[in-house]
Amino acid sequence: METIDFPEVPVEVLSDAQAVVDSLMTGKPLEPETYRRVRERGRQITEQLRQKYGELDVGVPAIRELRGELPEA
Repeated sequence: METIDFPEVPVEVLSDAQAVVDSLMTGKPLEPETYRRVRERGRQITEQLRQKYGELDVGVPAIRELRGELPEA
């Protein structure tokens, strides 16, 4: 079996992830700066995926296929 080598996760990402977990466990709000960094990182990842794969529209077609035809009103 081939071993996949992942790059190390940056310390600031781990720190923010721990802050999110702590916030969820205690019910205390996340600090605004941590929230901003997490949202910005997510936005960057989304944009990288959009650049690489384009817009993916799979949700609506999948739901329509699963539910079948709607009855006439």
